[in-house]
Amino acid sequence: MDQITPPAKDPAEPRPRRSFWQRLRSYFFAGLLVMAPVGITFWLAWLVLSFIDARVTPLIPVDYNPNTYLPFVFPGLGLLILIVTMTIVGALTTMLLGRTIVSMGERLLGRMPVIRSIYSATKQIIETVLASQSDAFRQVVLFEYPRHGCWALGFVTGTTKGEVQNVTSDDVVNVFLPTTPNPTSGYLLFLPRHELITLDMSVEDGIKMIISGGIVTPPDRRPEKFSDVTSADVYERADILRERDGVNPEVSDEDRPGEIAKQATGRYAADPHPRTATPDQPERRFRTAASRSKR
Repeated sequence: MDQITPPAKDPAEPRPRRSFWQRLRSYFFAGLLVMAPVGITFWLAWLVLSFIDARVTPLIPVDYNPNTYLPFVFPGLGLLILIVTMTIVGALTTMLLGRTIVSMGERLLGRMPVIRSIYSATKQIIETVLASQSDAFRQVVLFEYPRHGCWALGFVTGTTKGEVQNVTSDDVVNVFLPTTPNPTSGYLLFLPRHELITLDMSVEDGIKMIISGGIVTPPDRRPEKFSDVTSADVYERADILRERDGVNPEVSDEDRPGEIAKQATGRYAADPHPRTATPDQPERRFRTAASRSKR
């Protein structure tokens, strides 16, 4: 039976005209797309401004409070006073007298049982985040969590040090795993560096993706030569190599993520149940934990 081909549409044929309500609906959603981000941004800024004003403005003496003389409430007065106060305090701490006062205050807080723990932890976190050479929240990584085949997005907060690093032979990294849609809460994970896939997306793009629940997805800006991707099966094969063979497949960051897929897949395909390391594959650049510790 011959197949009937429908007649081709004439490109010059005019489109069917939309009704008045259809055009009104499209105009409404177009306006919503423009006004919603602007309105939400100003609303959040107003909430922060009002929160600071409500707590700082009452501390100003009545005789020096501009709201006492003006017929309206001066918006942002509390934020302005807070910025000026912080600038003056910062200038005083650079002087000898200011450093002396700060040192005396820290010694006084160090003698308080509960306050000293809160103060020392808060000070250390702020100094680490604001440090110019800090690596906190400057790198977005992809890793398997909470099981094989399930990927999560996280932020590197630094290299693991102290007892956590010393009890394991792996090179461990601190990774913060935020929750959606509130990225201020999450989990602190200590993950081996070789299990992380460093992404080229910025921290801002990563935060947008997490807050939106994946609705806002940044484009892939990598060059075509780095278009190879990995998979959960690759990491499962790499785990088999580590557990049965004692071989730790690691590659440099510039070779990720496609090169580890080629290495692990090629080794696993040659021997699906590896038990002993073969010396005839030096080109695959497998490094054992022992060779890594010697360096």
